[in-house]
Amino acid sequence: MTITNPILPGFNPDPSILRVDEDYYIATSTFEWFPGVQIHHSRDLVHWGLLPHPLTRKSQLNMEGDLDSCGVWAPCLSYHNGVYYLIYTDVKSRIGAFKDTHNYLVTAADIRGPWSEPIYLNSSGFDPSLFHDDDGRKWLVNMIWDHRKDHNRFAGIVLQEYSAEERMLIGPVKNIFKGTELKLTEGPHLYKWHDYYYLLTAEGGTQYNHAVTMSRSKTIEGPYEVDPQNPILTSAGRPDLVLQKAGHGSIVQTHTDEWYMVHLVGRPVHDKYCNLGRETAIQRMSWTDDLWLRVDGGGNAPSVLVAAPRIPLHPLEPPAEKDDFDQPVLGVDWSTLRIPADESWISLTERPGYLRLKGMESMSSVHRQSMVARRQQSFYCEAETSLEFEPGHFQQMAGLILYYDTMDYIYLRITHHEDTGKSLGIVRSRKGQYDELLEQDVCINGVQRCALKAVIDREHVQFWFSPDGEDWRRIGEALSIIHLSDDFADYIRFTGTFIGICAQDLSGSRKHADFDYFVYKEAKAQV
Repeated sequence: MTITNPILPGFNPDPSILRVDEDYYIATSTFEWFPGVQIHHSRDLVHWGLLPHPLTRKSQLNMEGDLDSCGVWAPCLSYHNGVYYLIYTDVKSRIGAFKDTHNYLVTAADIRGPWSEPIYLNSSGFDPSLFHDDDGRKWLVNMIWDHRKDHNRFAGIVLQEYSAEERMLIGPVKNIFKGTELKLTEGPHLYKWHDYYYLLTAEGGTQYNHAVTMSRSKTIEGPYEVDPQNPILTSAGRPDLVLQKAGHGSIVQTHTDEWYMVHLVGRPVHDKYCNLGRETAIQRMSWTDDLWLRVDGGGNAPSVLVAAPRIPLHPLEPPAEKDDFDQPVLGVDWSTLRIPADESWISLTERPGYLRLKGMESMSSVHRQSMVARRQQSFYCEAETSLEFEPGHFQQMAGLILYYDTMDYIYLRITHHEDTGKSLGIVRSRKGQYDELLEQDVCINGVQRCALKAVIDREHVQFWFSPDGEDWRRIGEALSIIHLSDDFADYIRFTGTFIGICAQDLSGSRKHADFDYFVYKEAKAQV
């Protein structure tokens, strides 16, 4: 049996893998999307299903005002004596010399929750990770950020003890590893194997020079000896590989005594553009006689097909393609931007069988947007919805959106024009440049319910609409969506394309839109 990479397609970066008995869990970053942290579960490392999110309350994660690609970075999942530990960073700012990176810890007796209120740890840098030593002591490592001019911003990996009794970090802070010549040292995880402490790090930056590096020491405080064959995993210099950007790894020993590493990857859809964002892949690993970790089969490149462990298969039911909005709460595949899905702006009960969105701020807002979206997880997919919306002003909009961040999106939206009344058109933002793509929006006066569809074929999307749910009409031409990627911007960013529904009311009166259903279907579509 083989595993096909990526195992977590679509925006699922910075994986942290954990085994508890015969269950396997991977936590991944969610950045500005709420609820915080995705946790997937598997019994065989082949099939993965999404569990309830751990950070579901504003008291655990308040991201209102967090900039694009801020929020939750690089969570770490661990387990000790019946307790699950989740460490995460809430990044408040990242532009310029400074980064405000607040690190927290939550715990739970059950991986499905409920999770505790957060314990504040530190703010010295990002990518925190908790290590439980054999003697019962607990240690936090994180990269340390140095904002000073002419200094290495990625200033090394710092170590400090955590006291579970005092619920705080204690003792001295020590910089245990300054990194290798690849630089940009981050993503630390500590492991213990035989007589060594192993420090796994991400280096080279999270783009096309990304890599996994390893070092080891006889003592937890170092000094750490660098693996002579570093990096142990990378795609750098290999444009022929399907899996690019390989780095930010986390390792696990299976209950069958086999070793695997999960790691970040990206798959370019066109040239260098990765519309699905940074994804999670897995590699089979083995130890050398002199106790260094290697990709099984030799070399240090990631493979699409990987040998599965000697574990019976545990297949899962595929998620439903259609959400009829007939449950009182959103399903786990849905996310909202920065804020919880509370009754002040969203309801599944005011009109049973419909998702009601009350319009709030614009697509440029980093505070309160009325948007509900899910990850795009295939290069070939369709999304469809049907809504009832009666705008009375040009500042009121609702519809179907492909969204990367406040700077880049494409939006098939219903609005109101003074001359033509209720209208349907396409608006787009590329690098923050707003545009209306039709010479004239389509008049849909008298259409009470309008169905909308997006058909994605790799780097293009074609929009459709139907005034009756049966007669589908093409609207506009096929549009490039390469700007919905990490790689399109003039600065580094970290998320991926979401497909969803939203409503705006820039007048402040909170005009609502009612959505009857949402379909997300992966298929080889034609544009």
